Amino acid sequence: MQNKNILDFNINWNYKSISLLIFLLIIPNLLGAINLTLFSTVKIHFFQIAIFLAAFIYGPKGGALAGLTGSIYSAYLMSNSYLIIGNIILGFFAGLFFKKKLSAITAVLIAFAIQLPYLILTDFYLIHLPIKIITSIIIALLISNILWAFIASKTYKTLGKRIFPIHQNLKF
Repeated sequence: MQNKNILDFNINWNYKSISLLIFLLIIPNLLGAINLTLFSTVKIHFFQIAIFLAAFIYGPKGGALAGLTGSIYSAYLMSNSYLIIGNIILGFFAGLFFKKKLSAITAVLIAFAIQLPYLILTDFYLIHLPIKIITSIIIALLISNILWAFIASKTYKTLGKRIFPIHQNLKF
């Protein structure tokens, strides 16, 4: 039995696969500027869809790269460079657990649970946000993560099949 390295991209690179990865690395910056406010305090974030698509298609490395590059603009706008590491954690572990055959939502929820202590510690002790604001952020991220994990789980196969030729033996 061949031991498969779960951290490998396992991709035959071509212009389509490289273009999609670059798109998924850049688009979270644009989506990070979009927020939908619910209940006057909870904001639904949009950037996670690209991180989750990258994680589901390219694995943990793709998710981590999308988390890294896709957080630069938001980190700059909010003067919170810790966002970058938090989103690397989210993307990496979403990809890792998804490649371990967990459902998309389960993989994302576990990744979020791993990211959460980092988020709380950095926001409270380093950024000095009040607990009430941190709680709102957690609720917003939980709702956003579930929503975008669901949508990414329904779209990554179609996207993957259009980008990667069938002969690559990739299972979507």
